[in-house]
Amino acid sequence: MITGKYKKGKLMKTIAVLGATGSIGTQTLEVARANKDIRIAALAAGRNIRLLEEQIREFLPRVAAVWEEADAQKLRTAVRDLDVKIVSGMEGLLEICTLPEVETVVTAIVGMIGIRPTIAAIQAGKDIALANKETLVTAGHIIMPLAEQCGVKILPVDSEHSAIFQSLNGENPRQIHKLLITASGGPFRGRKREQLADVRVEDALKHPNWSMGQKITIDSATLVNKGLEVMEARWLFGMDLDRIQVVVQPQSVIHSMVEFVDGAIIAQLGTPDMKLPIQYALYYPERRFLAGDRLDFARLSQITFEEPDTETFLGLPLAYRAARAGGSMPTVFNAANERAVSKFLSRKIGFTDIYEIITECMEAHKVRQNPSVEEILETEQETYEMIESRW
Repeated sequence: MITGKYKKGKLMKTIAVLGATGSIGTQTLEVARANKDIRIAALAAGRNIRLLEEQIREFLPRVAAVWEEADAQKLRTAVRDLDVKIVSGMEGLLEICTLPEVETVVTAIVGMIGIRPTIAAIQAGKDIALANKETLVTAGHIIMPLAEQCGVKILPVDSEHSAIFQSLNGENPRQIHKLLITASGGPFRGRKREQLADVRVEDALKHPNWSMGQKITIDSATLVNKGLEVMEARWLFGMDLDRIQVVVQPQSVIHSMVEFVDGAIIAQLGTPDMKLPIQYALYYPERRFLAGDRLDFARLSQITFEEPDTETFLGLPLAYRAARAGGSMPTVFNAANERAVSKFLSRKIGFTDIYEIITECMEAHKVRQNPSVEEILETEQETYEMIESRW
């Protein structure tokens, strides 16, 4: 149930946005701008203080956070004419997530840095509009029981998980047979492994359908992103890995599907627009008008499907392997990929080296079962150190 203050006859919803200057964060603010009844109480960003200043001046949050204190000092000077508190570091993120007036925290921050703020927000009774895959991939065994214990909602923002969430409306989750997560196949769909050795960063960043940040775009090209989504879906919907299937749907029209025990399949379709799942998460269970293109079946003419090529695109089978190992292994998978993608974007390694780095890190790791947050972060750091010592 949405609570808050009335304004012009409408009920105001108060949110905090972590990762405000990124792709999901800026689109969240577009949704707020269009609807007029969302109050932005807090914003957090990494290093893009110029854009964050613009956002502060438009939305007038009570608190804003950046990671580095030096950037915080610059931002304090820039917005000294406004009544806004500027904070920094992890303490700043934790402060934002626990502001009393905030009802929903949009976690659009990238990386395992999102785990502690998400936990703090849940413990403070905030609903989570989840756009941070790493939180559930590495700490799902902590997050989901805590959310149930605290009585808060985890509302998926990823288009695939939102599609499953929407397809389950009014259905009995005990009657799910399997989840079908769709993938576009990325920019290299149809290529074989030997054709990937010399691909350029520019080529990998040309996603055929979606406009996203650099890291997630590379993850889509390797199919690592789809593997992360499988692991996330496992926790979000309490589903065995054997009942989560990835299907390549190149047009990105079907965002995901649910098959039930009687053979019926319910799918959520639409144009590739992230504002739809963002808005759905913020207003659930209400639907609001959303401006933009609509799906035109006459022009679409066909929707096609393929099996994912798991011999060429190793991100998906490696993710299943990490998920089956459980414990701290998904953290190794995620951390190794994160650092490998960074090196690829910096042109220090080749595209297929991403798979090699993930594989070697996983093979060298001894699994810790039921890791604590501290052990998850220790595993992340150990993985980074291994990569830096070898590549």
